[in-house]
Amino acid sequence: MSSSPPIVLAFAAADPTGGAGLQADLLTLASLGCHPLSVVTGLTVQDTRGVDRLLAIEPDWVDRQARRVLEDMSVAAFKLGVLCSARNAQVVAAILAEDPRTPVVLDPVLASGRGDCLADAETVQSMRHALLPRTTVLTPNSLETRQLAGAAPDADLRRCASELISCGCRYVLVTGTHETGAEVVNTLYDARGIVREDRWRRLPGSYHGSGCTLASAIAALLAKGLAMEQAVQQAQDYTWRSLAAGFRPGKGQHLPDRFFAARAGATK
Repeated sequence: MSSSPPIVLAFAAADPTGGAGLQADLLTLASLGCHPLSVVTGLTVQDTRGVDRLLAIEPDWVDRQARRVLEDMSVAAFKLGVLCSARNAQVVAAILAEDPRTPVVLDPVLASGRGDCLADAETVQSMRHALLPRTTVLTPNSLETRQLAGAAPDADLRRCASELISCGCRYVLVTGTHETGAEVVNTLYDARGIVREDRWRRLPGSYHGSGCTLASAIAALLAKGLAMEQAVQQAQDYTWRSLAAGFRPGKGQHLPDRFFAARAGATK
């Protein structure tokens, strides 16, 4: 029998479109050569235009799902997305505390692309106090960075990142998709300040699941043994290429094509 590929456990809410959420995590992890495990934290009613309803899974179910697979398999990384409730965030934090050496990538999804709220104030506080101390790399967009830091809408992002690092996470990758300019500027911070800055040509249109794709790609590459800076750079490249190859199957946002490389190879 061949050896197991790196295993990554994703905690997230299900997205019926396959564009974001748990489905996006699974597609991304599989496309980058990892075996994905999944814990469903919530169910959504949504399409490519936005989220209409969110149903949080009971914390006991989240806990049981995770512990059952973790008793059976060893994971090389964790990826966290929408957790749906403050209690779920606390349950996940307790699970992570039992495996402190495994990298944790937290994508703090606070709203959909349309602006639908996906995390109430209590959940945000649980993220700050329970999850950030367990997080290896946090991947917020600029809006989420300021909200998590409790700052004004126009607050300096470097100061906000410093505030979040003071809460316990080792790295913060602030993505610039919600800022202005011809380029998207993504900046990785640690306790010393800026670690690296990457610039990407801004693509036309809007995309459903770009943040999920980036965070899952980082988790996959960390699971495969890459150093943080290398994982962050390669994950950004993979995400940009997925977006550039994206498609618009519905009436709303485009979806990333996480298997762009396989499809390109099939046409040769």
